[in-house]
Order: sequence, then C-alpha cells, then structure tokens
Amino acid sequence: SQHHNLQPRMALFSKSFRSAAARISARQLNRSLPTSSLITSIARRDLNIASKPSDLIGNTPLIDLNKILINHNIDVENGTRLVGKLESLGPCSSVKDRIGRSMIDDAERKGLITPGKSVLVEPTSGNTGIAMAFVARERGYRCILTMPETMSVERRMMLLALGCEVVLTPKEKAVPGALAKANEIIAGLDGNGFMLQQFENPANPKIHRETTGPEIWRDSDGLIDILVSGVGTGGTVSGISQYIKGNEEHGCPPLKPEMKTVAVEPQEQMLITDALGGEKIGEQGPHKIQGMGAGLVPKNLDLSVVDEVVPIHSDEAMKMTEELWNIGLPVGVSSGAIVDAAVKVCARPESAGKFCVAIIPSFGERYFTHPMFNEIKQKAEGLTKQPLPEPFDNREFGFETARG
Repeated sequence: SQHHNLQPRMALFSKSFRSAAARISARQLNRSLPTSSLITSIARRDLNIASKPSDLIGNTPLIDLNKILINHNIDVENGTRLVGKLESLGPCSSVKDRIGRSMIDDAERKGLITPGKSVLVEPTSGNTGIAMAFVARERGYRCILTMPETMSVERRMMLLALGCEVVLTPKEKAVPGALAKANEIIAGLDGNGFMLQQFENPANPKIHRETTGPEIWRDSDGLIDILVSGVGTGGTVSGISQYIKGNEEHGCPPLKPEMKTVAVEPQEQMLITDALGGEKIGEQGPHKIQGMGAGLVPKNLDLSVVDEVVPIHSDEAMKMTEELWNIGLPVGVSSGAIVDAAVKVCARPESAGKFCVAIIPSFGERYFTHPMFNEIKQKAEGLTKQPLPEPFDNREFGFETARG
C-alpha cells in the first residue's frame, strides 16, 4: 500500500523536475552553473501561488489527537490512534468551503447561473452560507441567505462583511423554516433567484468523493479503519465513505469496504437514528450543536454507508470542545461533538489498534457568542488595565496615584 501511494507522487515529482530542467537554456547549462544556482533557477519556475481565494480550498492536514484518548484513559500503546481532519483550516474556516465552491462550479458549468444576473438564495445554518458568500463575492453574484435566529453573531457578521443579505427565521422551525423563507424570496425575484439546495445537491457529496476522501486515504496511507463525521447536509460522511468503501454508481472502486462509518447527531434531535430504526434517547427538541442536527434527514445522506449513529448531548459536545481548546486546538462545538463520539468509539475493546479519523468541521473563533463561552466572555469584559512601573506616572492614565 505504501509503495502504491508513493509511486505516483515520485513520478509526479520526477516529471515536474524534468519539465523545469528542460526550460533552462543550453547556454545556462554550458556555463556550468553551481548546483545551488541551478536549483534556485528551477524552483523559481514553479511558484506555489493561488490565483483566487477559492483555489485555497482543500488539502487540509491531519492532526494527532491521541492526547485526548490518553486524557480519557484509553490505551494507545496497542496502536489505537485518533486523528482529526482539520477542515477548520480552509480559507473561510470550515468544511463547507468545499461544497460552496463545488455547487457554484456545477451550476455554472450547467449554465444555470450567471454572475451579475443570478441571485443565489439558500437556507443555511451558517458555514455553508459563509462558503457560498465568499465564492459569490469572488465571482460577482448577489447572495441572500436565510437561517434560524439561533445562529451566532459571528456568523452573521461574516456574511454581512462578505456582502451577503441575511434573513433570520424562527428557531422553533430550524432549517425547514429557513427553507420556506428562502422559497418565498425566490418567488419574488422574477426568475433570477436560484437555490443551490445543499441538502440534496449531488455536487455536495461529489466534492467529498473527489477531494476529502482521497486526501484522507492519501494522508493516512490507507490505514483508516473508522471514520467519524457529523451530519449537517450529509455530504461529508457520504462522499468520504463512498470513496473509501467503494461505490459502483459513482465509479469508486472499493479501497477498504470494511471501514466503519460513524455518523454523529445531537442527542436532542435523533432523526437519523430514527430513520435507521433506532430508539431516541431523552427529550427531543432544540440543541446547541451548531452545524449539525438541521431538523431533517438530508437527501444527500447515504444511509447505506452509515454503520452506526452516535448521539451526543449538547453538554457533552461543549465539554469536549473545551478539552480541544485546552490542548491548543480552537474548534467549534460540532467538532467537540464529533471528537466526543470518536473517543467513545475508540474506548471500545473492538477498537483496540484501530486508526480513527474524526472530521474537525470548523474553527472556534466563530462561536464566541455560543453559551459555552459565556464565562470566558464575562472574564474578558471584566479585565481592567494595570498600572505601569517607574518611571511612568500612572495619574496620566487615569489612576489616583503615580504608582496606581
């Protein structure tokens, strides 16, 4: 497996090197340039510069999370390993960057939308909207997004700063309410409104079959045994699983059919569990895990690839999110839910020696108005300035005495 993955990389490097070397004139070579000058000349021919923001999407790294397993008294000496796929490092800091570009690319290829004319309208819980907004701004589309009123102020500010129009809807109706409002807006746009329909657009799971899945397979060297992913639109967990497990319909040969796919949903909204014939746990209703549990079972969710659904309560998600921050990894609350589920799976005897990949969907700075940060917010707002040492006279800065 290692040789199989290394061979195309070496071939690509060899081809690039030969191509660059061929561009050096015979005159340069005849001058017998020093080796360092030759290498510099070649290197400058192939600069790694993105031409536009959306070109930065993808190729996010994996990060070792075994420290979390150790903190939960899980034996890692037997080879058990947990890593996170840091989708939080995308240009707009979430896994949704991928589908924002993919769905717009697809609609443009099909001639369904035109920059400067078409108006993109979408119900979204936030991060898909941010992805759509930044690509829309990059390409010249007007963008109107509807979302439940529970979405954080940070998300709303991001959207407004990107030139998007934001319409809030009642939290009690979650995404279905936002969808109804989006349809009403489109009806009033004289045929120029277009909804990308993230929950059922095939370009959503497609981009994960084409990029996220291959990246995980490549970077784990095919060692992945368990995939743990949240379910928002259903595209991430479906596309990655189809690529690695194999899917004849989409031309994906089986790489590791035995890989276990674990979907994560809020315990307070166990619709996927119910769809698969499982029993709901506890009171059902609103939850605090932004980015998953949209109040529906998305059409893009391929239930056939899901081996297990792990429900995580909002309180558990927030606690694990804090743990991740405490190891220096600022993530959102959905990441906490996913990692908490991954820890629970890795703790099982049958998971000993397994390689588990957990999706880290988004960056944490976008969630500072989330209830889990209330104490931190109060502490930050309560900070006061401190007096300076000699020779400063602190009366100049509003203190009562020279020394404060």
